[in-house]
Amino acid sequence: MIKKINDHGPSVENTVPASHATEKQIVLMSAILAGFITPFDGSAVNIALPTMGAEFHMNAISLSWVTTAYLLSSAMFLVPFGKIADIYGRKKVFLYGIAVFSLASLSMTMVGSAEMLIVGRVLQGLGSAMIFGTGIAMITSVYPPGERGKALGIYVTAVYIGLSTGPFLGGIMTQYLGWRSIFLVNVPIGLATILLILWKLKGEWAECREDRFDLKGSMIYGAAVVSLMYGFSVLPDIKGVSLIITGIIGTIIFILYEMRIPSPVLDISLMTKNRVFALSNLSALINYSATYAVTFLLSLDLQYTKGFTPEHAGFILMAQPVFQAMVSPLAGKMSDSIEPRLIASAGMALTAIGLFFLIFLSETTSIWYMVAILVVLGIGFGLFSSPNTNVIMSSVDRRFYGVASGMNGTMRLLGQMFSMGVAMMVFAVVVGPVEITPEYYPQFLTSLHYVFMLFTVFCIVGVFASFVRGRTIPPERSYPTGSCQNTER
Repeated sequence: MIKKINDHGPSVENTVPASHATEKQIVLMSAILAGFITPFDGSAVNIALPTMGAEFHMNAISLSWVTTAYLLSSAMFLVPFGKIADIYGRKKVFLYGIAVFSLASLSMTMVGSAEMLIVGRVLQGLGSAMIFGTGIAMITSVYPPGERGKALGIYVTAVYIGLSTGPFLGGIMTQYLGWRSIFLVNVPIGLATILLILWKLKGEWAECREDRFDLKGSMIYGAAVVSLMYGFSVLPDIKGVSLIITGIIGTIIFILYEMRIPSPVLDISLMTKNRVFALSNLSALINYSATYAVTFLLSLDLQYTKGFTPEHAGFILMAQPVFQAMVSPLAGKMSDSIEPRLIASAGMALTAIGLFFLIFLSETTSIWYMVAILVVLGIGFGLFSSPNTNVIMSSVDRRFYGVASGMNGTMRLLGQMFSMGVAMMVFAVVVGPVEITPEYYPQFLTSLHYVFMLFTVFCIVGVFASFVRGRTIPPERSYPTGSCQNTER
């Protein structure tokens, strides 16, 4: 049975069969629509950056903030909004998130300056945090363990489709309709999602209604995460090192503070007493750290040393997300009947193999060799992602679904920034601050070899972390609605 909370008056438990197909389908469809437009928007914007820069006369640093502002805003608010959703209702926060993201997207079509463009991206990041901090939690709330992996696999597929079609469709839209069309397309999809939820989805999911929101802890958490992420983005500059150290100190202060209060924004016992949850999040962090920059690096290799146009390079690179999208729902379904950590660990190992073979790239490497590796990486990541998400969400009690969903998203964003930070640091050391011209191709390829060596090592460590996490045994304890505090503290 699913606990549903009435929106009016005292908390009331209504019994709704977990097999209620219509409700589950609406939740999944809503999450799929939101899960598509947010990564689609992010990847499409990267293609449109040069056009935006030309219109507003933005330099490279200003353009980087169009992407960075969105990522920092998302990471800063993910866990706090996950906790807010656990207190006030996941559907409510998800709905507000879609509304904020859609309105911010609409505003982006009317901006007249670079400053307003960046402000709009911050608001989009805020809406994205509300969506990703609750979407997975809502799916987990309505799907029982035996069906959860399949549903999460379908959701992750929507995310991959958004990521893979973003550059291709974004390029076409920017060329023929202008860059503002990338943001405009979010509005009807967002509106359709809002209407679907308001019309068809009744009730609410909130197990912590009597909890108080930890504002001070959320502020410390946000400052620490922003310091870490921004620090990764400016490595190896001394400013980046200083920010990372500040972020680590902030994280320690956050942990010590959260352990002392009765209603923390992030229950530290999830990390200290729940080995499965802790190692699953670590595995996600490692996986994203080792894979996110791969597409960026191969794009440069294809265009510089191989001489392909951006369009052709993008077409070749689609092999990885296409296979991710094909494998992910199957892996999710398998994780409902087979121990998920085994599937996820196999996916991480396959990813490590693919990264290992990328170490041997050269100017004469055939395209088919690269495509084969991209297929291996796509299958590996598809096998890892949805089972690992299933493990994360199934290893905590339902009172923590929002926070767990937020943590999962935060690991993704931190991993992405760290991955790019490592790549940029190696480039700075090996190639230096120069334009990559034919005379520097040998140094460029050497940089790729070092980066892929590091990424391979990351994944090998990730295989170990994924495998030793232990069996996923869903919590059986039941907590009364509104009583969300950790009684073991």
